Amino acid sequence: MSTIYVVRGVASARTAMASYDAALADANVHNYNLVSVSSVIPAEATVDVVETAPDLGPAGNRLTVVESRATARTGTAERVCAGVGWATGPGPGLFYEASGDDPEAVRTTIERGLEDGRELREWSFDAEDVTLATGDVSATTEFTTAVVLAVYGESEPIL
Repeated sequence: MSTIYVVRGVASARTAMASYDAALADANVHNYNLVSVSSVIPAEATVDVVETAPDLGPAGNRLTVVESRATARTGTAERVCAGVGWATGPGPGLFYEASGDDPEAVRTTIERGLEDGRELREWSFDAEDVTLATGDVSATTEFTTAVVLAVYGESEPIL
């Protein structure tokens, strides 16, 4: 059975891309080439929330993810929030992602998205969860990024 790891990270830096890279480092997925997919969980997968991703293979490999990301510049927001939620059952499941500056609004958007996604499918769902990453926008650095990623198993060679 394959594991999908849900990880999160928050970081600040002098540029938007540097804060994103640092947030990925906080989640331990910064050394991979991320490939985003939509949001269907294969029936045979399990979802496991972990503090940081385990070693998923050599640096530079391709890593399949569902990603939520929020970046803000100092002075434009007080905080950033990224979130991923999932609904699972005995068969396939769903991920839904959202981001913004209000954690409750992000959670509500995810829960509504999962509800709508369940209504589109004739699958059985018996569990639902949400993981958020929230960070205060730093007054001393220019950008802050929050990320939550659902990482599909181990990395694969890109070449």
